[in-house]
Amino acid sequence: MIVRSLPRKSPWILRKSCILLIQRRLVTQNADPLRILFCGADEFSIASLKALHHEKLVNPDLIESLDVVCKVGKKYGRGLKKVREVPIVAATQELSLPLHQLETFTGWQCPRPDDQTINLVIAVSFGLLIPPRILETAKYGGINVHPSLLPDFRGAAPIHWALLHNCKATGITLQTLHHRHFDQGNILLQTPHPGLEIPKPDVITPTELSAFLAPKGAEILLRGLRERVFLSEPDPKPASGLTRPAPKITPEDWHIDWGKWSAQDILRRHRVLGPLWSKATAGRPQGGNQKRIIWSSGFEKVQASLNDAEPGLGLISSSDTNIYIRTIDQQTLRAKSVIVEGSGKKAAAYAVKNADMVDLDTKHVMGTAETLQLWSRFT
Repeated sequence: MIVRSLPRKSPWILRKSCILLIQRRLVTQNADPLRILFCGADEFSIASLKALHHEKLVNPDLIESLDVVCKVGKKYGRGLKKVREVPIVAATQELSLPLHQLETFTGWQCPRPDDQTINLVIAVSFGLLIPPRILETAKYGGINVHPSLLPDFRGAAPIHWALLHNCKATGITLQTLHHRHFDQGNILLQTPHPGLEIPKPDVITPTELSAFLAPKGAEILLRGLRERVFLSEPDPKPASGLTRPAPKITPEDWHIDWGKWSAQDILRRHRVLGPLWSKATAGRPQGGNQKRIIWSSGFEKVQASLNDAEPGLGLISSSDTNIYIRTIDQQTLRAKSVIVEGSGKKAAAYAVKNADMVDLDTKHVMGTAETLQLWSRFT
């Protein structure tokens, strides 16, 4: 028989291991079962809610109660008689969990499951800042699941901005809820650097990336609860040193900047955000007024030389119903259909002709016998 001696650990390493083990045991012994107030809204948050509900069933010593908070549905339709609920409402009802809906937290009081106070607030894609008075009444404060490697992409739309920046990897952060600001809490757990590889980053949509990240967020949340990380000192070292903002998407983010965006930038924006828009002058040649054009069909890059056409200059062909536009990087984009402000979706050339957006002059600009009519420059 061959006997091998095991490598000896230094007294310092053994001492540290014992201290960590004792700390974990003390945390488990001293922590109360969790009475959770879960604040969510969308499909990303639903994955975490379902994971918490399952954990509550199989591990009641960890999770004693689970209440759900979401914003009230939006009214729509004629007379605003219909209500569009946020997705988490149906999921909450399916799980038979207590549901609380609110417009704001002003005047709102926390539920008291079995006449006991909530002791942990969890927010996942909620959209409202949890007020200090709610967080201070919870014994363990609040935590948040955020789909980025904070502090990178701090803000309301981290998934969209990660794709707009053409990122190849991203991750999940479990952080404490800051009392005054979004995404400025202490990092408790985080996907290790360099993060999770984004599947097919050149074609994936925000909905698809959200579906990919949702179970990862649920996993890191459950890990944090089981390890009671909200009781320990947070690790101040983030996985990423980048600090790119991820603010809420606004209408201007759909507005094409023809003087700056390359053809690839425009194609990526359409994939991530949906139909983009520009403005052009209607009512030519009298002068007219500026109207919005929504590029409903998106664009495709084509091989066509527009010679010295300026970026953002649109032209229509005598042989088809498309619009051809020059980009800042001297590429040509083709749009098949558009929506001109005040009218419905039409073939691109027909739509701009009907709005009197076409110049009467014609030019041979493609280096062939095909004639294209000059259209107002997009702005």
